[in-house]
Amino acid sequence: MACAKRKEGALIVGAPEKLSLSQATPLAQAASIIGTMSYGEFDLIAQFFSPATSKAVVGVGDDCAVLRPQPGMDWAVSTDTLIEGRHFLSTVPPRRLGHKALAVNLSDLAACGATPRVFTLALSLPRMDLGWVQALSEGMLELARAWDIDLVGGDTTAGPLSLTLTVMGEVPPGQALLRSGAAPEDLIWVSGQLGMARLALETFRGQVHVGGDDFERARRYMELPQPRVGLGLALRGVASSAIDLSDGLLGDLAHVLKASDVGAQLRMADLPQDPLVAALPPALRAHCVLGGGDDYELLFTAAPHQTPQVLRASERSGVPVTAVGRITRARGLVVLDDQDRPVDVSAYAGFDHFAA
Repeated sequence: MACAKRKEGALIVGAPEKLSLSQATPLAQAASIIGTMSYGEFDLIAQFFSPATSKAVVGVGDDCAVLRPQPGMDWAVSTDTLIEGRHFLSTVPPRRLGHKALAVNLSDLAACGATPRVFTLALSLPRMDLGWVQALSEGMLELARAWDIDLVGGDTTAGPLSLTLTVMGEVPPGQALLRSGAAPEDLIWVSGQLGMARLALETFRGQVHVGGDDFERARRYMELPQPRVGLGLALRGVASSAIDLSDGLLGDLAHVLKASDVGAQLRMADLPQDPLVAALPPALRAHCVLGGGDDYELLFTAAPHQTPQVLRASERSGVPVTAVGRITRARGLVVLDDQDRPVDVSAYAGFDHFAA
């Protein structure tokens, strides 16, 4: 099952942010001093992207990874590409970029209720910068260890900075969370908070001023999203549909409504927001919360009688959830503002690379 999506980013280009030589490992320092003529693609793979794996018969280093799925399990597979200037700013620290590249893919597995197993990485680099690559790999593999997912292969090439990851996970037959199961009267739930990543992006763009610790807090939402894998696993057998919020609340909810042939009603006052976002002017607040993208929270639906199970799933996973609306039989989407007046939602259709 493929759950690939595209992520919103900023139209800002530039070279990868370099680490100083003093920040690099001794091997990276030596290679920097000697020059990169003696250090090539396969050296880079061997040093930074060849972790031990217990989930592949053959992992990194051969023409193909050889996998052995657990008997009787379905596979959930998702691919995402992140391109500098489109999906991430040129100023993002490489360790955070490595984290985010894997996190956005794990978010798709979370939305399917799948247990992460293995992933591949295709990395395009404009130049050999070993300190930068070391930090990238550390951020990525630290998150991989946290969710027990193994890197088993991929590719490296020279070119504009981009990362393409494919993640694979397992789910018992018939238990995958899909977009197509929402039913009338189901409650609509959202994990975490909405809008902080977009607030950080608008700050980078100069559209709003957020300073000091508040800006760093918003920036962490943008650059270090936390995949809700534990919540997705806990919602198997409880949620009727699910999707991860990568392209904006209303844009992603629209996918669920279309797949399930239903409608929905939401209230702005019920949407979980950080006080920073809640204090924004109404138009900017709505833009961040309804159409911002890059939240990587889970939106899911569940029958009202499943509410105790939803709350237990939240407690087990340590991820807060909020009921924000309900599914309606009549198709279409209605959003009510803080005074229960309908909001014009035409401006919040969700991010589209070729329509933007």
